Amino acid sequence: MASADLREELDCSICLSTYTDPVMLRCGHNFCRVCIDRVLDTQEESGVYSCPDCREEFQERPTLMRDFVLCKIVKNFQQTDQHEEKITGIYCTYCVDSPVPAVGSCLHCEASLCDKHLRSHNKSPEHVLSDPSTSLERKKCSVHKKILEYYCTEDAACICVSCSVIGKHNGHKMESLDEASGKKKKKLRNVLRKLITKREKTEERVRSLEERRRKAQEKAAGEAERVTALCTDIRRRVDDLEKKVLSEISRQEKEESLSLSALIHQLEIKKDELSRKMRHIEELCNMTDPLTVLQEPDTGDLCDPEEEGGDADTGGHDKQPHDGDALDMTAIAYNLHTLCDVISGIRSGIYVEDSADILLDVTTAANNVLISDDLKTATGTRKKLKRPETAERFQDYNQVMSRRGFTSGRHYWDVAIRRSGYWSVGMCYPSIDRRGDQSLIGDNNKSWGLGRYNNEYSVSHDGKEILLPDKISSDRVRIHLDYEAGQLSFYELCDPIRHLYTFTANFSEPLHAILYVYKGCLTIKKT
Repeated sequence: MASADLREELDCSICLSTYTDPVMLRCGHNFCRVCIDRVLDTQEESGVYSCPDCREEFQERPTLMRDFVLCKIVKNFQQTDQHEEKITGIYCTYCVDSPVPAVGSCLHCEASLCDKHLRSHNKSPEHVLSDPSTSLERKKCSVHKKILEYYCTEDAACICVSCSVIGKHNGHKMESLDEASGKKKKKLRNVLRKLITKREKTEERVRSLEERRRKAQEKAAGEAERVTALCTDIRRRVDDLEKKVLSEISRQEKEESLSLSALIHQLEIKKDELSRKMRHIEELCNMTDPLTVLQEPDTGDLCDPEEEGGDADTGGHDKQPHDGDALDMTAIAYNLHTLCDVISGIRSGIYVEDSADILLDVTTAANNVLISDDLKTATGTRKKLKRPETAERFQDYNQVMSRRGFTSGRHYWDVAIRRSGYWSVGMCYPSIDRRGDQSLIGDNNKSWGLGRYNNEYSVSHDGKEILLPDKISSDRVRIHLDYEAGQLSFYELCDPIRHLYTFTANFSEPLHAILYVYKGCLTIKKT
């Protein structure tokens, strides 16, 4: 296969350049690792992964397998290509009419030679031949203009014979160029091995972070879908409730309207009858003939005797509307009460855990920490309490642990902070040291903490402190533990709640709450 054809076979179909760190998909096609990672990141948004060459689809993001054979081929080709470029880029000094590639250079003559001129070249010892080079002057001593043959280990410089005999390097320890070069190559190989190891670790770290990013994206998508479904269900239930309550109000309004309309009709009839009687009486009252008035036969029926004992305004025993509300508010309120069930369902739909009931363990409390009777509040005090010194008790820092430890599940608990300039809250293993510098929250690999020192807020673990960019303005913080996921998160309870930091670890022991307080007090709150 020609060199040009081979070069084409070694080109990535994405970037159209020679492979860099080639990897292979399950379908057998090769790509640069960076190129295919970028394509898969783009496909990740749709959730459908496919090979850019054959379009074969994969249900999950495909694992990238390094093609060691192809890596070796690419490396050898690049070295061969560079060698050819090096040879073909230098031409014979004596072939002036038509340039001929040089096959060697004479350091004494400072000339490059083709195969023909090399065969006829002077073979005396001072004519030293080397690979073709355009920088022959660089291979001679700048002082004595002689060939560089030795390496001065004291000055780390390449020198000629005159430099070692009469020059400034006289008396220094010398090595041949091959010997010095061999030693340096050995060191470089050691450095190369270390760099390869570091690069492999970096690649592994990148893959690990990419996997974490993928899982975080999947989790976020799942949570978004769950919250969307929850809110959709809430809206549906509220809409159904609204329709039900409005229907009940409309039904009651129609029923009451029909009842009142019938009653009004009856009263209108009675009103007309009364008006007729009133006109008749007025006519009798206006007559001048007494005999006619007295002989009126209907005089005794003008007023209904049964009405005289009744209400003067409403007509005695006529049906009256009931007193109080026109609508049955009890029935409406009962329907609206189901809204409470909808709202309470929101909490159960979002949180799968309850606030943890944390009680402080007095047996672990330092003698400068006062514990309240309900085992919820730790107060820093200057007065040293006379508790017995035990292996469980913190000796050098004002700290206290909780009785309860968590070995699984998701839990959270809140801490209220009062009059405390220096404080720290978090979680720790029960095997944490109880005395010495290693016993402070976050100064060891067995505890994780959030704290305030010198008006700065930070999180810490294993002696490494990370300053938070913003201050905590609220007087309450929340600690959230997801044991199986290996996550311990801190939040500021403000409006809205603000995420501060999340530690990620593989928890191997029970986790207990731990508090540090200097003056002031910290109180565990159960929400």
